[in-house]
Amino acid sequence: MTAKTPPAPPFRDPHLPFAKRIDDLLARLTLDEKVSFLHQFAPAVQRLGIAAFRTGQEALHGVAWMGPATVFPQAVGLGATWNTDLVRRVGEAVSKEVRAMRARDDRVGLNVWAPTVNLLRHPLWGRNEEGYSEDPKLTSAIATAYTRGLRGDHPVYWRTAPVLKHWLAHNNETDRATSSSSVRPRVLHEYDLRAFKETVEAGAVAGVMPAYNLVNGRPNHVSPYLREQLRTWTGEELLVCSDAGAPSNLVDHEHYFATHEEATAAALLAGVDSFTDHGTDGSVIVARIQGALAQGLLTEADVDTAVRRQLSVRFRLGEFDPHDGPDGGPHDGPDSGPDGGPHPSPTEFAAFDTPAHRALAQVAAEQAVVLLKNDGDLLPLAPDARIAVVGLLADECKLDWYSGTLLHRSTPLEGLYERFGAERVEFAEGVDRVRLRLADGTFLQVPTAPEAADEVRGEEGALDPALLAGRTDLPPLTTDRTGTEFALVDWGEDVLTLRAPDGRYLSVAEDGFVRAAADQPGGWVVQETFRLEPHENGHLLRHLGTGRHVSVAADGVKVAAENASIFELIIVERGTDAVARVAAAADAVLVVAGNDPHINGRETEDRTTLALPPHQERLLRAARAANPHTVLALVSSYPYAVDVARLPAVLWTAHGGQAAGTALARVLAGDVSPAGRLPQTWYAADTDLPDLLDYDVLGARQTYLYFEGTLLFPFGHGLSYASFSYADLATEVADGSLRVSFTVANTGDVTADEVAQLYTRAVEPSSVRPRRELLAHRRLTLRPGERTGLAFEVPLSAFEFWDVARGGRRLEAGAYDVLAGASSEDIRLRATVVLDGEPAAPRPAAEHGLAAADFDEQSGIAIVDRSRTEGDAVTPGGDGPGELVYWDCDFGAGVTEVTVRVSGTGTLELSLDGGPPLAALTLAEPTPDPYTYTSLTAGVVAEGVHDVRIALRGPLRLAHVGFSG
Repeated sequence: MTAKTPPAPPFRDPHLPFAKRIDDLLARLTLDEKVSFLHQFAPAVQRLGIAAFRTGQEALHGVAWMGPATVFPQAVGLGATWNTDLVRRVGEAVSKEVRAMRARDDRVGLNVWAPTVNLLRHPLWGRNEEGYSEDPKLTSAIATAYTRGLRGDHPVYWRTAPVLKHWLAHNNETDRATSSSSVRPRVLHEYDLRAFKETVEAGAVAGVMPAYNLVNGRPNHVSPYLREQLRTWTGEELLVCSDAGAPSNLVDHEHYFATHEEATAAALLAGVDSFTDHGTDGSVIVARIQGALAQGLLTEADVDTAVRRQLSVRFRLGEFDPHDGPDGGPHDGPDSGPDGGPHPSPTEFAAFDTPAHRALAQVAAEQAVVLLKNDGDLLPLAPDARIAVVGLLADECKLDWYSGTLLHRSTPLEGLYERFGAERVEFAEGVDRVRLRLADGTFLQVPTAPEAADEVRGEEGALDPALLAGRTDLPPLTTDRTGTEFALVDWGEDVLTLRAPDGRYLSVAEDGFVRAAADQPGGWVVQETFRLEPHENGHLLRHLGTGRHVSVAADGVKVAAENASIFELIIVERGTDAVARVAAAADAVLVVAGNDPHINGRETEDRTTLALPPHQERLLRAARAANPHTVLALVSSYPYAVDVARLPAVLWTAHGGQAAGTALARVLAGDVSPAGRLPQTWYAADTDLPDLLDYDVLGARQTYLYFEGTLLFPFGHGLSYASFSYADLATEVADGSLRVSFTVANTGDVTADEVAQLYTRAVEPSSVRPRRELLAHRRLTLRPGERTGLAFEVPLSAFEFWDVARGGRRLEAGAYDVLAGASSEDIRLRATVVLDGEPAAPRPAAEHGLAAADFDEQSGIAIVDRSRTEGDAVTPGGDGPGELVYWDCDFGAGVTEVTVRVSGTGTLELSLDGGPPLAALTLAEPTPDPYTYTSLTAGVVAEGVHDVRIALRGPLRLAHVGFSG
């Protein structure tokens, strides 16, 4: 007799709902097994046939870190397309490549950490390239499209499981693990939460990743908003994955908790379900959770809650279903999936470097190009034009930290060669060609290494590319009487790269020797940057990655803590001379300028200025002086403040991925009419910017929503080779929505895309409201003479604001302008609608008092945590006093006493309507800690409605102000 095969356990039954299957699997797991699942690298459970699982596959604009993959434009470039359908298709292509790559490399994960929905509030943020826009509506629209593509269209199974980054209010790399973003309630609800909320509500998000920073004095990894906000937006189980090392930061850097057991328990209870810490070694986190359980800080039910969320994602990815194909995903078979849905086929789930993906990468790069200026219609270039292509990025196809390795490569120079013919294109990179001479008359020299193989950083893939080591198979630099001529580039702030004639950059490996070894600058700590420091009659050459100076030793050139060598910089040819020479002989000049995404503005490093680096400014001036027909193409991860007055044409594109050069050439030639639009404001000068750590977009008048100064280029700006007219604006308010329609016509002579944008503004608001706010947009293609009608239905909730007087959203009754046009400043049509809503009402101060953080205006105030788990308080944010204003406080028939809840030490003064202080309350004896509050009471007489003003002096925390009597 043959023994019967035992029946599959219920968690393996694809006919059961996921919830029942998860219940069954949870019941079968031991507590130790469940605890082990809480680390990023969850181990296999062999007795149940459960495979290992990891959270976290970077996929911001293509599969990152795991070797060659299709590389699409940077996220800010995808945002510049304003094309949700295109971005959805990009997300779909990326998710198919994830599946295909996983089939041959099980290190590739299906829980993808993308997209980044942090708003591009401040253009000096080092990670500007990772976000989509400064506007929450545009950000959520693009992010929703990308997550839908990543998720896939199958009704049950997800192709990948997207996690949104980085929760919350995270726009600075400076002190990012310890800085606190002070975010008032209006900014929190109207700005920072909104991009996350609308994306999660769209239904294709598997989870979020908290950011390193603190918000209002409390680390994001123990944020009550995970429970109070995030988990209320959807019925799906959301998986919250910590950022790398952040759980340890709660103790080691932020000192928010005394022990790691307390910190880990607090994070788990707040809603963190997967701990990314200590690389692939889960033992540390496991020990902390076991310690928290032993101390009574956690229960097994708490662990079950987090594990359930992870399992929910794994079931949606099809891990526990039969019919696993070579793509690692479920596919068609004799059985149907849960709820009767068919299993997706392999071709639905996996594809890699297909012709369709290559074509999509090119279309995305083309649609990301923004034409900022085109005086005299210099563009498109004439077909028979003789073109000088110059600049440090003219023959580059740059990658960033979250890129895959290039399968295909196209630089602007290569694109123009292909489009116009090499015989019509001249090139000058604009580098300074130099030699470095020592006191004995010898020069730095790169020895020949004919047997050395070419290597591209990251081509083998790595779970953590920060751990990739530099090359040591090449000989270190030496010296001789001739020396090597290096290409020197100053990327700004005196940060230099030096490139050998064979194209390799000088780099330093772990052994400390200097070699010409890197294909590009890169790595978590860049090892290819240097600084020349004046010293005596020459220069010291400091290696920035190690902080040490270059020293010539008997066994080769190395970096060392002592015996620094002194070099004389010999200029063989200045880049400006080469640029001027080729520019003078051309019909038109293309200057390609911008940034290297690994230098001066990247993760861990904010920019210090909007200005173009001086080296590139010199090249631009040399080109313009030699030839007035100069086009500036900025290829960058962020905006610049550039003097464009004497430039007839300017374009911008983010680093456009593998097809960047082809795309730019096709736009310059007129094969494609540019239709990218700026996803963020381009300011005219550094003086227009608030402090990087000032997160109060409302109070500091940041972004196009509130900025009132003179701009270089406005949000939504972008020109075309065609022209467009707008007409027939109509509005109707019905059924809880505003319906808006108008027509757009192509009045030019080429087929082109237009991005029609719909904005609003409150005409006479009772409080500060945006001067313009995006409601909707649409990118459309029109032939010459073609006209089309557009219709938008905008829910009236889009006109609400967060009313601090009532602690909730309110639609204010009154007039609202409805504005249609080609940018936030290029408004073509205007109408006014009157919306019914709730009138403003005074604060019930006598009845409920004043929550300290619910102010209307402030000066010198920081919002801080009232306790470690919930609530806000306020305190002076600097050395001086802080001031708060609460408008229209209703004291009814009268009050005679004020009571304040405070901690710390200091003085509070209260006045009405700008008058003299009516009460001064001093906490002379400091409280034991910031979270131990005490009440102070004083007499104050008030009746009717008044503005309340409060001044705080000293390290005093204020939580609440109450009135009685």
